[in-house]
Amino acid sequence: MNPTESYQKDLESIRHLMERSVKFLSLSGLSGILAGVYALIGTFFAYRILYDQQTPFDYHDPDVKAIVIASRLILIAFLVLVTSLATGYWLAARKAKRLGLKVWDATSKRLVINLAIPLFTGGIFIGILLLRGYYELAAPASLVFYGLALIQASSNLVDEIRYLGYLEILIGLIAAVLPGYGLYAWALGFGGLHILYGSLMFKKYDS
Repeated sequence: MNPTESYQKDLESIRHLMERSVKFLSLSGLSGILAGVYALIGTFFAYRILYDQQTPFDYHDPDVKAIVIASRLILIAFLVLVTSLATGYWLAARKAKRLGLKVWDATSKRLVINLAIPLFTGGIFIGILLLRGYYELAAPASLVFYGLALIQASSNLVDEIRYLGYLEILIGLIAAVLPGYGLYAWALGFGGLHILYGSLMFKKYDS
């Protein structure tokens, strides 16, 4: 091995070590695919709650009906989020073990903090929207805040995540001016884009 090749190999090793110190490399593309599937299932049930008139529950008081609908939508969103996070953690732990990495270290802690701030803020804001009866703005707001969270956390993830965040924000803003299509935008942003990006990430980083 000549000096130039040795020098390049050393630089590559240093670059890889630095990347491992700031990037959460254990994230699995399969978790994105499954999160998209969970989101589509959640969208189906949300659609039934909002638009299915053949329901055994009929509330004549508009205020009571609004509270019941809001609580059910919040429950669906919560279940989708928790299931996606649990699946993501399990797959990340499995991948980390295969790569000889720790799933919970300084990098993953920074990632959680960067994700949590916009997600919790958005969750509280969306809960207020639902309780106030602004259902048409809940889906756009969730997409926008989620996109902001991805961009915020992209420095600790693969670079492609940043572009996913941009797309989520774009879809959310479009849905905000087309309120009748908010649920479809939610399915596209959280379902379709997750499946697409998860497939691309799985092919690039996991296969």
